[in-house]
Amino acid sequence: MKFDMHCHTKEGSIDAKVDLENYVKNLVSLGYDGMLVTDHNSYRGHDQWEKLRTRLTAAAGRSFVVLRGIEYDTRDAGHMIVILPEREHTRMLEVRGLKGKQLIRRVHGLGGIIGPAHPYGNGFFALMNTRLGKKNESLMNSMDFVESFNACVTPLQNRLAKRLAVKYQKPEFGGSDAHRPEVIGSAFTEIDAQIHDNDDLIHAVRMRVPMIADGDWEDRVRKKQKKIVEELAVIGYWIYNKVFAGLNVFRRRKYAKLM
Repeated sequence: MKFDMHCHTKEGSIDAKVDLENYVKNLVSLGYDGMLVTDHNSYRGHDQWEKLRTRLTAAAGRSFVVLRGIEYDTRDAGHMIVILPEREHTRMLEVRGLKGKQLIRRVHGLGGIIGPAHPYGNGFFALMNTRLGKKNESLMNSMDFVESFNACVTPLQNRLAKRLAVKYQKPEFGGSDAHRPEVIGSAFTEIDAQIHDNDDLIHAVRMRVPMIADGDWEDRVRKKQKKIVEELAVIGYWIYNKVFAGLNVFRRRKYAKLM
C-alpha cells in the first residue's frame, strides 16, 4: 500500500494551506492508498476526516485510509512523529514541550510508536541538530522508525537520514511534509501489508514489514525557498518552542494525571 506519511492540514497546522478534504482528493487522484495526518501538536486535521469520512470515501469510489498521527514539538529533540493505538486519544500530545526522552517513554507506555521527522533537517526542527541528538545518537535505539525521505529537505539531509535508519536498523518512512498544494504527492512510503488503521501500522513497524521510502520533489521545493527566510524560521521556532514549552508546564502536568 502507498502512503504519504507526513501530511499537514489547514485544520490542524497553522502554517498549512490545504484543507483535509482537498488533501485527500489530491492523493486519491495520484493513486495513493492513504495518508498519515501529522499536524503540529494537534489532531484537528484527523478530527475533520472523522466528520467527512463517509462522503469522501464515496467520492473517491474506493477505500482510502487516513491514519491519526501527530508531529510533536519537543523541548530538546526537534520534531517527532508519533502514532498511538486506535484506543488511545490522550490530550497530552496536543501540549508541546515535553523533553525527547520523556516523550519516548510516554508514547511507548501507551503502546505507540515514535520516530524523528527529518532528523538532519533545518536547525532545531531536527533531532540530529540538537545537543541531545549530537551527544546521544544512541537514543535512536529507543526509536521505532526514521523518516528517511522528506520532500522538503535537501538530498544530503535525506541521505544522512537514510544512513541513520540503516545504522540502527529502523523501518523507513517517506513523507511529503506538504504544507502547500504543489508539494502533495512528492513523497511516499510503500508498505508490504494491508494497513487499515493505526494498530495495523504499529504492528507492521514492530514486525519489520518491508517498507520503501522515496520521492522526487526535493530539488524543486528547495529552489523556491529563500535562505534568509529559512534561517529566520529556525530562529523563530527556537524562541516559540522554548516559550510555549515553559508556559505549558501546568497543562502537561494536568493531562499526565489523567493518563
